[in-house]
Amino acid sequence: MAKRSKKRCEELPILHPDAADIDVGASELSNGELLRAAEESAFENFLTTDKNIRYQQNLADGVIAIVVLGNSRWPVVQLYVDRIVAAITAAKAGTYTEVEIPDR
Repeated sequence: MAKRSKKRCEELPILHPDAADIDVGASELSNGELLRAAEESAFENFLTTDKNIRYQQNLADGVIAIVVLGNSRWPVVQLYVDRIVAAITAAKAGTYTEVEIPDR
């Protein structure tokens, strides 16, 4: 799993250098714990495929921008890297953005 995560992070070059390390341990953390870990690690953006995160977490006081991908299947997601990079680049602290990625 670590190699696969690291490869995906390398394909999105604007991600935090430690993104793969957090991704590897992410399955052991709840969304709230993962958000706190990202904020404590000085991440500016939190990239997820969990569309329910805005209902599960209090985002009002957030200091991290949340970018939600509309599809979790990597073969499809990788076709929309430009769209994802644009959303991450435009994201501001405390905002929530969904990136539409159609099923193919």
